[in-house]
Amino acid sequence: MQRTRRAWLKGSSAALVSLGLAGCSETTDGGDAEPDSTEGEGAPESSDEESTIAEPIETAVAAEWNAMRARLWDALAVGRAGETEAGAAVAEHTFSRFETATGEYNAHELLEETDESRYEEFEEALGELRTEGLERGDIGRTREEAVIGDEQLREAQRALVGEPASRAFDLQAFGTTVADTVVLASAGAFDAAETVATDALGRFEEAAVHDAIEETDADVYERFESAIESLVTAAETEDVEGVRSSASDALAAAVDGGYALASTEAAGAGQLATYQARGWDAAALAGLGGPSTAFAHAAALNVYRARAHDAAWLFDRGHPDAAARIAENVFAHFEGARAHEALEEASEDAYHRFEEDGLDALATAIENDDAAGVTSAVETIDDGLVTGIDALGTGVEPALLEAGFFKVRIEDALERYRLGKNEVAAETARGLFERFESNEADFHETLEETDESLYETFEDEHLNGIIEAFESGDDAAVDDHATGIRDRLLEFETTAGTTAQVSAVESGSMAARVFDAGVLDVLGESARAETVVRDAFEHFESGAGGFHEALEDADHDRYESFERALGDARGAAENDGSVPEAARTFDEQALEATYTVVASAGGSYGEAAASIMRDVFAEFEEARVHEPLEEADHEIYESFEAALEDYIAALESGSGVDGAAETFATATLRAQFAVAGAPDAAPGDDGTTGSDGEADDEPDLESGPNVVEGVPDDADHVVDMQAVAFEPAELTVEEGETVAWTHASGEPHSVSAYEDGIPSDATYWASGGFESETDAREGWENGQGAVTSGESYVHTFETTGEHEYVCIPHEAAGMVGTIIVE
Repeated sequence: MQRTRRAWLKGSSAALVSLGLAGCSETTDGGDAEPDSTEGEGAPESSDEESTIAEPIETAVAAEWNAMRARLWDALAVGRAGETEAGAAVAEHTFSRFETATGEYNAHELLEETDESRYEEFEEALGELRTEGLERGDIGRTREEAVIGDEQLREAQRALVGEPASRAFDLQAFGTTVADTVVLASAGAFDAAETVATDALGRFEEAAVHDAIEETDADVYERFESAIESLVTAAETEDVEGVRSSASDALAAAVDGGYALASTEAAGAGQLATYQARGWDAAALAGLGGPSTAFAHAAALNVYRARAHDAAWLFDRGHPDAAARIAENVFAHFEGARAHEALEEASEDAYHRFEEDGLDALATAIENDDAAGVTSAVETIDDGLVTGIDALGTGVEPALLEAGFFKVRIEDALERYRLGKNEVAAETARGLFERFESNEADFHETLEETDESLYETFEDEHLNGIIEAFESGDDAAVDDHATGIRDRLLEFETTAGTTAQVSAVESGSMAARVFDAGVLDVLGESARAETVVRDAFEHFESGAGGFHEALEDADHDRYESFERALGDARGAAENDGSVPEAARTFDEQALEATYTVVASAGGSYGEAAASIMRDVFAEFEEARVHEPLEEADHEIYESFEAALEDYIAALESGSGVDGAAETFATATLRAQFAVAGAPDAAPGDDGTTGSDGEADDEPDLESGPNVVEGVPDDADHVVDMQAVAFEPAELTVEEGETVAWTHASGEPHSVSAYEDGIPSDATYWASGGFESETDAREGWENGQGAVTSGESYVHTFETTGEHEYVCIPHEAAGMVGTIIVE
């Protein structure tokens, strides 16, 4: 049987796995066969006279491919540290960025134009690195695909810019791979750091650039190999600073070697690409470990949301002075809070909406006895804080905090109900239902993705149920549904979040409840205030989702202070003391408990990540590429430095890291174009091309039947089509229910059933209305069946069983999904 090119590539890379990991404990599926060729062979050598003379644009894009090569090895490095999920996220993000590359001259389209076969192999390798390697925990397969993907980009560089420039890029790519050890050592993964360094050295010794740099500049060659050997020793002895120093030396040698091998323009563009690669290293490192301090800040903001509603409650009940004191206390507290600067840096708009448009307006409305103004101000405060929480939190964190807010507001509704305000209670619960349906803070989608049964029980049974119970005055049903909501939300927290994340949510929720006791005390409901504080104390003693133990383990003194302040609040309620004052004291302890548990969980490696970028800044100031960039285009130069400074600030604060990383990468890409000699062709910040200010035109695409604008109101379920993933990838629905797949990001998508992956008695379904998988695939080739930005594909499932489907253009990236119809 004839071997396919893909099979040959896998066999070749498997041999390299065996060679590169000699002496390592990792197992692979690559076998023990000796390689019959070395990396860098397989294509005839060409002399400098025969080499391609690269155009500036081609040089810039080839340098960008180096940043992408670095990302392949980043994903593997993170996986080797045991963080396979984080590694898979790196691979998915890399694919997404590649797919959505903008500008007239971009990495995606130029790779396809340079060599369509290598383009397809690269996409397949990147996709399988994630789906078949990291998501399955198979490090051997991950490395196999990294080798294949790296080879495609390396050979594309060779074809596009010729031998000298491509070898310079190759040496710099080895340097950025070695720099991954800094991420690993900073995270304590010294064995993985040693493996990465050993593997890189083994691949380098088999690569064509090895002999080229040894012949061209023996000093650089010696420096590079010696630095890697020192790095291995430092990793063996778990010497973080030694790893950092040796990795820096190795990368510096690789950069210098680039200038020895190629033109100043090519080497300079490649040097900038190493900065971009290290920017992604910093982002990867910042994403490891426990929740960041930014999450603790977000948890603090969640309490302010509850306090604003408390002020409205007191105003509504005829206590404007007490309501005004709440507004004043929140303002004063925020001015001195750690979350103050963090919110301003994460989202200046959210900061102003909360403080100026919200709190100031609330105080004024209360003073003027303006009920509509109070309502409007509370909405503005809440909106600003939700935006801030979204900016500060990552992953599931905003949804976890929203769950905590829902618990607090349901308790508020219960207090209103107990005071005979049935309709106010029902209206509060209806407001929560509307928030949930609008997917505020991504709570709806995250809960559904975490556990669909839990989601249905929470929404259909308990949230809807408590609204009806409030309206009908059914005390037993109210208590039953309130308990169900509490239990379901705590279950969601503990399922979706870490103990540290749950602790932050629970600490804030308890603070909000004790503040509720203060409101009840002002209203003359001292007995109820006592019960509320007692319930909070009992909830903490019962574990509070792991919060009790986490706080005691993190800092016993802080734990005792927390319990003492909670006990004092209970004593104030029992003995006619000032419950509002005791609540403020407890809030301080709850806030400190949040920061303590988050810090004890390891926090993020934000400071170590910031250190990487501070080193980049210091190196750039003295770098050979510094002056050429400034001379090539001063505006691009200044944008690069500004983006670098902003990225460092984001890493130091722990907020807005992802956005700052993207901005820095784009600024670096523009700098690569400038240094290469094509500043006018650099993609703009908005995706346009500098030369003409126009973005690339999308090809003419047809959608077909059942593709509609927006998301229909009657859809029972919604699946987001991200750049290279369906979210959720697996969804369970009832027979007769309708699913809408909505374009959330990336290039146009398709939704196409696998013909052999749906029940035998099911009618074939796909965007475009095709009657078979073959027709769907042929249709896509002709621009049919596309779901573009702002559109959704809609299908109603009438046949039970599993329905497997795919996005045809992103199949190589593993963009597949399953609908289970019951």
